[in-house]
Amino acid sequence: MDSDMPWACASATCLSLAHAKAHAVAMDVNDATMPAKKLQQIAHTQRGSDSGSLKTLLLLLLLALSFRHAHSCGPGRGLGRRRERNLYPLVLKQTVPNLPEYQSGASGPLEGVIDRDSPKFKDLVPNYNRDIQFRDEEGTGADRVMSKRCKEKLNMLAYSVMNEWPGVRLLVTESWDEDHQHGQESLHYEGRAVTIATSDRDQAKYGMLARLAVEAGFDWVSYVSRRHIYCSVKSDSSPAISHVHGCFTPKSTARLESGIDKPLDELVIGDRVLSMDSKGQAVYSDIILFMDRNLQQEETFVQLHTAGGAVLTVTPAHLITVWHPEQQTLDFVFADRVELQTFVLVYDARGELRPQRVLRVSSERSRGVVAPLTREGTIVVNSVAASCYALVNSQSLAHWGFIPMRLWYTLQSWMPAKHQLRTPTASTSTPVGKATNTSTAQLQNGLHWYADALYTIKDYVLPRSWQHD
Repeated sequence: MDSDMPWACASATCLSLAHAKAHAVAMDVNDATMPAKKLQQIAHTQRGSDSGSLKTLLLLLLLALSFRHAHSCGPGRGLGRRRERNLYPLVLKQTVPNLPEYQSGASGPLEGVIDRDSPKFKDLVPNYNRDIQFRDEEGTGADRVMSKRCKEKLNMLAYSVMNEWPGVRLLVTESWDEDHQHGQESLHYEGRAVTIATSDRDQAKYGMLARLAVEAGFDWVSYVSRRHIYCSVKSDSSPAISHVHGCFTPKSTARLESGIDKPLDELVIGDRVLSMDSKGQAVYSDIILFMDRNLQQEETFVQLHTAGGAVLTVTPAHLITVWHPEQQTLDFVFADRVELQTFVLVYDARGELRPQRVLRVSSERSRGVVAPLTREGTIVVNSVAASCYALVNSQSLAHWGFIPMRLWYTLQSWMPAKHQLRTPTASTSTPVGKATNTSTAQLQNGLHWYADALYTIKDYVLPRSWQHD
């Protein structure tokens, strides 16, 4: 049945379909595609409390800004489909990596016991993930307390457990220990270790559970006994840990204006890729810089599988566009907080962004990170609409933060020598798989200097509640 109805804007970022016809039909989880709901207008409104922080942030940025050319990235390897790996269970007494736990190549050295009155206790965080069962036999909630890195890896493992064994949850029997029930030296006292099992206590699963923990990114995993698995992580302050950021995998693809799907590691500055504009329409937008690009860095990614078969692979702190059908609003949510049955926007064969259900959430350990930034601040990757930003839960605030770089890119485009300095775009002049001229463009390896500055500033000007845990 068709009906005409306005779509109310009830959040900071929302969709409005006051002039469009919405189709009220049953939303079946098993459907491969969703009903046509054309997204015609997105109205960005600012939180009342944002204005002061925005002004402060922008002032600091302008004072610290010293313009220079953004690095571009050159062509990578040719197109190719990665084969899925076969996962083999660990065997009893096996550890990964095969190193002592306290070596730098594993979880690293001890840093000292953390009690409730210790200064470092404020750095520990509680884990209220509903997909994890916490035994909490002490009754104090201590088993929910852990370091930020441990929480991130544990949440990734919870996804994997649910996908590997439907109906079974991850069980945490021990996390931060304030009662000193372990040995004299234990990472449990620092909230950097967890003892885990499965909710059904099926010991036949524990070898594979240990393997899934390795894939989730724990820095040291031991199949210590037939009753449980032990996992630990590096300290959050360890120099070996990369910053928390938002990126895609290098072989994820973006669509060029020519209609070609191109791997992200082959994109160059100036390429026009499929994005989403402020009205919710699919548009093509210039890549103005790469906030991060490192093809060797190992990271743990969240994978979102939609009803139509699209799979987006992205780091946990990245913002994803999410559609709320009850409120009829569009929001931006951290990737690791996207739940099953949530709707994301997927680019379909008709050339429109339409809602599709997320039917599965999993995790993957993979090599390489790429984070392109477009003029619009959004990008469609593997057909799924996503933000270009991460770390903060406000798309509009993040977009404001990069105003200077968008202005700088515009100024560069007016310079007479711009077309001689910029790498030619594959969308207009270079066939897929052919190398582009990189003689005047330095390959970027790591964080862009401006993004790095923003990541530092945010800790001083933004509330912790606005940032990714």
